[in-house]
Amino acid sequence: MHVAKRQGVASASFRRTAVVLGVVTLVAILLTGCTRTVHGRAVSIYDDAFKVAGLPTTSGPNGPRAGVADYDLKPDNTDGGEIDHLVMNAIEDIETYWQGEYPQQFQGDFVRVTKFVSWSARAPRSQETKFCDETTYRLVNAAYCSLDRTIGWDRTVLLPAVQESFGKMSVVSVLAHEYGHAIQDMAKIVNRKTPTIVKEQQADCFSGAFIRYVAEGKSKHFTINTSDGLNQVLAATVAIRDDNPDDPESVHGSAFERVTAVQIGFTDGAKGCKGIDQKEIDRRRGNLPQSFGNDSTHGESDVDQANLDELAKAMAAIMPIESEPKYDYSTAKMNCRNGTDTVPVTYCPATNTIGTDLPALQDRGVANDEDQDGLPVKVTGDFTAYVVFISRYALAVQRDAGQALTGAKTGLRAACLSGVITGKLADPSRSKTEGNIGLSAGDLDEAVSGLLTDGLAASDTDGRTVPSGFSRVDAFRAGVLGDQNTCKSRYS
Repeated sequence: MHVAKRQGVASASFRRTAVVLGVVTLVAILLTGCTRTVHGRAVSIYDDAFKVAGLPTTSGPNGPRAGVADYDLKPDNTDGGEIDHLVMNAIEDIETYWQGEYPQQFQGDFVRVTKFVSWSARAPRSQETKFCDETTYRLVNAAYCSLDRTIGWDRTVLLPAVQESFGKMSVVSVLAHEYGHAIQDMAKIVNRKTPTIVKEQQADCFSGAFIRYVAEGKSKHFTINTSDGLNQVLAATVAIRDDNPDDPESVHGSAFERVTAVQIGFTDGAKGCKGIDQKEIDRRRGNLPQSFGNDSTHGESDVDQANLDELAKAMAAIMPIESEPKYDYSTAKMNCRNGTDTVPVTYCPATNTIGTDLPALQDRGVANDEDQDGLPVKVTGDFTAYVVFISRYALAVQRDAGQALTGAKTGLRAACLSGVITGKLADPSRSKTEGNIGLSAGDLDEAVSGLLTDGLAASDTDGRTVPSGFSRVDAFRAGVLGDQNTCKSRYS
């Protein structure tokens, strides 16, 4: 966040002049409101807080199915190893999905990609091969090349790193993204003038649509549960975000934007992805900060009482309630008769008090963008702390409205209302007298990562939250892009 006194692991996108659309390059680091019909009645997919975009919350198997024969098609330059088998099995299922989906969404016939290239980014120059008319020497990437309709990947650095940090289904999602670019090319829904960010977020969306297909049990080779399995796929999307919006090569979007695109695909299918264009992205962005500007701190501030006081003023101005809570900065152990301590910040309904353990909240808000090797499993910073503080105020808002303070919908309402407040912090017309604190680029990414990691900002007064990180992030996102009525209509 940015405050009055102050005006990652780095990842850069590998780009081939308008012909290669890829995931991420990490050479320096790694070489060193929807409805569905039920029995004729239209119901909201949010009616059941324990469902994930209309699907049951599951905690079962996640990854390759046992006893299924590998796809018999082999990529060029393969080493015959585990990663290449995983990728090609993903390709078979992705193609099966599009064989059925493509005719429903686009004109013409679905034509399979027939050329695949595997390489080792660790191989010496003498063992380099070619992908998209370029050398694969030290190339850490996965990409689609429109020159010859080829999909290629690094089997020794990038994909093993994705698998190690986020599981095999995250590797599958990477390939679903790249095949999404092939679909764009095939359907001619993009061209050279299409902004790269549109191509990338639409491909993220197509990936989400395929993951939904897997979650519905339709995939031959894979299965995914809708709790930790889906959480890992979203966490991988966060990890390969554009962490510096001011980098000229930031062409994929922030974690918030990329996760949004995946969720659109998972919720609405490929049909929803077709609606992603520059206007749609600009509408989603609204007033949300897209640059660090001259801020050398990259939006990081001290999580101290002075800044929390400013945030409290802002919350009261953005979402005023009749009974404003009191604030105690000495402890989060409230011994509340009708609530559980949720250190580092606790809301006690009985006394209408928000108690904060400042040292613990400060620890939660430490930026870790320079502390991780490889892909960051989570992204932290000041807003990882602030969003929890905001969420406890969101419980006070629910108390004031006479709503239940325990249960799954309470937690999701807290996340949604926190999103509303967060979005309003970016309003340039807000007076500094109403809280001299504002949103910075990167803050939403920190919030999303925290919601995926432990979900404290989407918990009720007993500290309980739904097991689906997808649902927690979706609630927060709905608030950021909507208003209090959005939260009310979804989670009443």
